[in-house]
Amino acid sequence: MLEEYGLKRVTLDLPFRLDHVNCFLAEGENGWTVIDAGLHNEQTVKRWEAELRGKNITDIIITHYHPDHFGYAGGLQAKYNARVFMSETDFNAALNAWDEPFLDELSNNYLLTGIPEAQADKMLNNTREFVPIVSPYPRVDHFLQEGDMIPIGKYDYKVIATPGHSDGLVTFYNNETGMLLSTDHILPKITPNISYWFHGDPNPLARYLESLDKIKELDANLVVPSHGDPFHGANDRIAEIKAHHYERLDQTLASIGRGNAVYEVCERLFQKELTVHEMRFAVGETLAHLEYLRYKGECKREISDGKYWYYL
Repeated sequence: MLEEYGLKRVTLDLPFRLDHVNCFLAEGENGWTVIDAGLHNEQTVKRWEAELRGKNITDIIITHYHPDHFGYAGGLQAKYNARVFMSETDFNAALNAWDEPFLDELSNNYLLTGIPEAQADKMLNNTREFVPIVSPYPRVDHFLQEGDMIPIGKYDYKVIATPGHSDGLVTFYNNETGMLLSTDHILPKITPNISYWFHGDPNPLARYLESLDKIKELDANLVVPSHGDPFHGANDRIAEIKAHHYERLDQTLASIGRGNAVYEVCERLFQKELTVHEMRFAVGETLAHLEYLRYKGECKREISDGKYWYYL
């Protein structure tokens, strides 16, 4: 399907329950563009070596700073001397997310959510384990901004800032074909994780819902996501995702009860066994929903016994 647009999907394996990420290759006038890079691990390096053999790689576009998209960007750039494009917001987020001062503070932040200390230590160690698979960091040659037009394959695409899943996530839209490269903003089968990670925008869920409304105005026909297969009808999927979050907000509000810590609310919302990695996302998403409710005035927060306490 994508060949007619001058795109090739390169699906890379991931060692998580979400077991893949879709990256893309596009041929331009002077060489090839890589869109997202995967993790910097041996498996990814070998896959890209096979995919890029004999190709002149001129540009690398990174849609957001999460490891499965950003991780091998620096390695690819060093290998091919390519230019790297991404948003300044997410490049700064990447510089912060695995930096030692932030990691040193992360354990205290986890304790603020009410996570037991042993579990908080495991979650911190899980975050530290990402350092080698997101480094070396790339040199960013151009910071993508809202409204930029960039060639991808056979068409020019408009850069659209869609914060939520990350503060600086960008998507790409071609008006002529009605195609949206949605990255992790809109996915066909699962809802993108919207978490507060103790840095950046304090109300990411509000930004995400606003971004969905922004994309809804395009009424995109074909959506090409970073996880799962391309699908038609962006607005139908947007309606489903928004309905999910409004239902989740109702569940979150009910889970506060007479007052609860973030971790206790999280356990009520995620009633299944989670890996340490998954627990990081579950806590982050719970916190994002609680903060959305707090900013709307539907609950309050104070610090009690060294942890956030939410109450109605």
